[in-house]
Amino acid sequence: MTTTHRCGRVALMGPPNAGKSTLINALVGRKVAIVTSRPQTTRNRIVGILTERDAQIIFMDTPGVHALRGQTRGHLGRIMAQSAWQSLDAAHCVLLVLDGDLYVRKPEYMEKDLAPLIGALNKEERPVIVAVNKVDLFHDKSRMLPLLESIAELLPRAEIFPLSALQRDGITALRDIIRQTLPEGEALFPEDQLSTAPLRFMAAEIIREKLFDRLYQEVPYSVAVDIEQWDEEADRAIIHAVIYVARPSHKAMVIGRAGEGIKAVGTAARKEIKELLEKKVHLELWVKVRENWVDDPQFLHAIGFGMENME
Repeated sequence: MTTTHRCGRVALMGPPNAGKSTLINALVGRKVAIVTSRPQTTRNRIVGILTERDAQIIFMDTPGVHALRGQTRGHLGRIMAQSAWQSLDAAHCVLLVLDGDLYVRKPEYMEKDLAPLIGALNKEERPVIVAVNKVDLFHDKSRMLPLLESIAELLPRAEIFPLSALQRDGITALRDIIRQTLPEGEALFPEDQLSTAPLRFMAAEIIREKLFDRLYQEVPYSVAVDIEQWDEEADRAIIHAVIYVARPSHKAMVIGRAGEGIKAVGTAARKEIKELLEKKVHLELWVKVRENWVDDPQFLHAIGFGMENME
């Protein structure tokens, strides 16, 4: 008997901090996107590839839809908005990811947060699945019913699927649903490829993740990472990275007292990059001030923004 093989792209859309990056990592089964507790961590479209015996699913993680409403200012914000809409245009299936715990506690936020997407998704002929994430935080599951009813009213054509990306609860069933929405076709990527992102990009993202974990208030959003040198030898990689900040005061915060901040970031990043490359890593970090970098198109292009990680 001949088995039908499916292949297609799935766009993960949704408000910031809904858990899209955690979900794409769970769906792929490996870490392909950085995860922090802060909204709008994702700046570029991140592509994760799941290859199975009868299907290849190409997941596209996108910046949060708040960026589409102008809450991320400057040229960087426009790049993020463009990235999200381009992913939607390229998808065979749309996976809308919502923070179920937030909307159970504050139901008035949901319609406002979804305003940029509701009109577009209700006009869609392609399959739309709503992943109601973070259900592991519900102490009383019955509180979820009004939320599911509200989502059904806002998006009557969508299939609604509660899950917990963090706990991997419901992931297998969601994969099965997604697989059936995709067209028949051969795989587009080798079976061992997990992402279209270059290793340099992934290493820069790991460093940025560790910066987000350590920094406070507005500082993380004023940080960019660029890999200036990448030399690989048989048993080790030598990586030099520059951390760009928007203000001199931010530079001091990144470096920390007696350099303890930058040292901690380097130690955490080095460990994860070593696991990524499966070899020893010599990582050097520098911090430079570049004011208004979020409004400098040439600089943003030079460090990889707007250059999508997919074929």
